[in-house]
Amino acid sequence: MLFPGGPETGETFLMTDRNAPPLILITNDDGYDAEGATVLFGRLREMGEAYLVAPDREKSATSLALTLRAPLRFRRPEPRVYAVEGTPADCVYLAMKKFLPRRPDLVVSGINHGPNLGQQDISYSGTVAGAVQGTYFGIPSLAVSALHDGEGRYDFAQAAEIARRVAAGLLSGPPAGRITLNLNIPPPPVKGLRLTRLGWKEYFPEIIEARDPRLRSYFWIGMGKPKSYPEPDTDLDAVRQGYASLTPLHSDATHYDSLRLPALKKFEEEIGGPESGSR
Repeated sequence: MLFPGGPETGETFLMTDRNAPPLILITNDDGYDAEGATVLFGRLREMGEAYLVAPDREKSATSLALTLRAPLRFRRPEPRVYAVEGTPADCVYLAMKKFLPRRPDLVVSGINHGPNLGQQDISYSGTVAGAVQGTYFGIPSLAVSALHDGEGRYDFAQAAEIARRVAAGLLSGPPAGRITLNLNIPPPPVKGLRLTRLGWKEYFPEIIEARDPRLRSYFWIGMGKPKSYPEPDTDLDAVRQGYASLTPLHSDATHYDSLRLPALKKFEEEIGGPESGSR
């Protein structure tokens, strides 16, 4: 099974030791030595036994990709730190199966250098995917991202402290169900924290076409400048007003209302549904 879902699957990878200090797994998509991950690792080590298992280089926008057609090499630059030649999802998977001494009590992914706001960001984000992979294992999981001040400066110390407080809350009483929490922290001063829903922003990526030294054409997808729609109660609106946003993400992406739409129900009638006895 590629994505084991926790105790109800009947498959056990690691056992939790209820008498030991909390074990916290940290990952990210900016690389194990990125400043955001380093600061977060140092802060969360104060809460228990922390391990940092992260890509050996930047793996942004890899979403939940797993490396299936290449070996996954790793190294240990320092105790409890693993640099993996893979994606954030790879890192969580290897940590659970190979690196950790026991099942973690919490997975925290970040601190990402830049926001993960709105529906498109969370779909592409390797940071969010690292936390979602933890959720697939049935572990309380948190993705953390920081916004810069407009001049490229981040306050990772502030972001790590807010993340620590949310992490402490998760350790004391995680939400029920397969919920991943997505935390975005604006630059200081932060006014507080708001529970939010996902907003919407559109990207208009710049496609650069050029030729390599052998005169072969190639394309490079640039970021472009996104257009945000900061509607009330959204994560985009919260950070715009100076609040950290905390958005619960559900792993069930089914749109249940659409199951009753005539435009979709007609496929059962035309192709054959349960009433027709078709299989």
